[in-house]
Amino acid sequence: MSEPKAPTPTPAGDTYKGWLFKWTNYIKGYQRRWFVLSNGLLSYYRTQAEMGHTCRGTINLATANIAVEDSCNFVISNGGAQTYHLKASSEVERQRWITALELAKAKAVRNQAESDDSGDECPTSPPTSGQGGGARNSNSEVQSTLRTLGSKVEDLSTCNDLIAKHGSALQRSLSELEGVRLGGDTDGKIRQVTERATLFRITSNAMINACRDFLALAQAHSKRWQKALHSERDQRIRLEETLEQLAKQHNHLERAFRGATVLPLSQSNPALNSLGSAKGDASDEDDENEFFDAMEDPAGFITVPADPKYHRRSGSNISGLSAETGIDDQSLCDEQSLGSNPESPQSLEVEPVRKRRTKIPDKPNYSLNLWSIMKNCIGKELSKIPMPVNFNEPISMLQRLSEDLEYYELLDKAAKCQSSLEQLCYVAAFTVSSYSTTVHRTGKPFNPLLGETYELDRLRESGYRSLCEQVSHHPPAAAHHAISERGWTLRQEISLASKFRGKYLSIMPLGSIQCVFEKSNNHYSWKKVTTTVHNIIVGKLWIDQSGEIDVVNHRTGDCCHLKFAPYSYFSRDVARKVTGVVTDKEGKAHYVLSGTWDEKMEFSRVMQSNKGENGTEGKQKTVYQTLKVLSKNMTMYYFSSLALTLNESEEGVAPTDSRRRPDQQLMEAGRWDEANAEKQRLEEKQRSVRREREREAQRAANLPEEGDNYEAMWFERTEDVITGESMHVYKGGYWEAKDHGNWDMCPDIY
Repeated sequence: MSEPKAPTPTPAGDTYKGWLFKWTNYIKGYQRRWFVLSNGLLSYYRTQAEMGHTCRGTINLATANIAVEDSCNFVISNGGAQTYHLKASSEVERQRWITALELAKAKAVRNQAESDDSGDECPTSPPTSGQGGGARNSNSEVQSTLRTLGSKVEDLSTCNDLIAKHGSALQRSLSELEGVRLGGDTDGKIRQVTERATLFRITSNAMINACRDFLALAQAHSKRWQKALHSERDQRIRLEETLEQLAKQHNHLERAFRGATVLPLSQSNPALNSLGSAKGDASDEDDENEFFDAMEDPAGFITVPADPKYHRRSGSNISGLSAETGIDDQSLCDEQSLGSNPESPQSLEVEPVRKRRTKIPDKPNYSLNLWSIMKNCIGKELSKIPMPVNFNEPISMLQRLSEDLEYYELLDKAAKCQSSLEQLCYVAAFTVSSYSTTVHRTGKPFNPLLGETYELDRLRESGYRSLCEQVSHHPPAAAHHAISERGWTLRQEISLASKFRGKYLSIMPLGSIQCVFEKSNNHYSWKKVTTTVHNIIVGKLWIDQSGEIDVVNHRTGDCCHLKFAPYSYFSRDVARKVTGVVTDKEGKAHYVLSGTWDEKMEFSRVMQSNKGENGTEGKQKTVYQTLKVLSKNMTMYYFSSLALTLNESEEGVAPTDSRRRPDQQLMEAGRWDEANAEKQRLEEKQRSVRREREREAQRAANLPEEGDNYEAMWFERTEDVITGESMHVYKGGYWEAKDHGNWDMCPDIY
């Protein structure tokens, strides 16, 4: 739920980029800024998006002084005019920056001296940059020199043609002069010969001067190219030596890590030290990790990044989210030692995790008259109106439900909490995280066919597996069940009610979501808020979430009340704001939550709470730190990295799986006309099957022809003994059927 960024500085050629904290003033302190080191210049911006138009400051390293203050802080100054007090997120990251800055400074000074020398040797040569020696500047300089030399060659060719022309004319004039008798026209002939001889002399002088310029320019640039060649050769040698050292260090760390993962836990004192150092070095080198300053109360802080690639699990099964929050509890140590457990199969053989796809075909640019379709939909139930795929995104509603597991690490961390109140904070953050990918997702998912299913098996990568099934068509309802090896179970039944109001579309999710933790037996339930799509007819579509959510722990009576503030043009609050408070069964506040549903959520412990005269809670003294968000990564249909993999083909899935839906696959491939025709065929087939099922039910039980009369394959309707709600719950059998490849009970829906 945050902006994508380069978590650690990334070199690109002679360019170095990354986030640093820059001292601004005593009020704001250190602020996070995006720094770019290129061509001997260090520039900074507030965000990466500003790089194209607004630079907040630049310092020339050729005249700058670089000083290290402590493990994370360093100062760059150019003699008093400019001074940057900077802080890195870790000592390793600071050392990366210091190394890059020192190399860039040395190169800038050397190239500036070479530029001055070449200027003395050849004043007429084109000016070159003394602020860098990058490949881009070298290429542009070579191209400029080649253009100059080419111009000189053209001048020589032109002079040669003129010399030949004037020489021929002079020869003819001399021949005519020899044949002319002395007479009245002798003076005119002599003047003509004199003029042509003068032109010949001028042209010859021009050619000689051009040759001299060409020779001087070639000699001057030959010296500069020789110097540049020696400089690049020396740099290549240094880089090869550095790479050799890094390869040796990497090999050493890899051997240490492998040695640590095969020792039993009782013998792992030295091995654990090796594992810890290997993990620390690896995480320092890992571009997918983000480090922040230490917090006063690290256990009471959540930051959920928007792009899931910055918190996906690393090879050691440690969530990047844990590194970001600074939480280093015993449970993480237990997770680190999973690989060292002799009973674990991973200690004998580590199976490679499947590489998921990272892109889908680009969305075609098809025009559509929106009003011609929507004008007949005002006030009607949108799920009953046939819509073309132009309004859709190439995933089904079942897959959108599976996207709720985007930030499953929050539930993993909640399962480790000893305090039920702290656990409730993580569950509440997970509740908000399900909306993080919807800020730009204005496309409508495919309405699932009755009996359609979708499985999301991430047992090896992330420790959970999920199953969805469309259990009702009118009203449309889907059941979802997810279970994790980390000790939690998530189940929900969602039915959507939608109304088109002309300017906006309201989507009201009905039904509840439940989460049960195996270790503590805590049972939570909550409902979703209303989603509103604005500017349906005119303007750019945008989405807002509004309403209130009560996340209730039915075992302890604890409750978290979340409020999604609707967007208001006149409000001074930040857009998409979410606030909440965690209270026990007596109503006493223990934690407060704040953030936005598209970026991050934070919670902090209530240190002091005063009762007002009217009995309401007074202002609570809270201490928590706010982090700058990461930039968003706009992808096809604004899909997240998880959403990009949802429609990827999988072996062994049920024939009713959404991945096998033909109209959805055709739309993803960009063949929208064929997708619309296939969508109409599937919907008509579904209506025919429904009519036949109703007739059979009427003949069998003399029932009226209404309702679906459909019995779900993998779910059954039961009443929850904790909440008292009636909902479809997974009855088992799906994963066993997949293991045996037995799908005989699945209907033919495609």
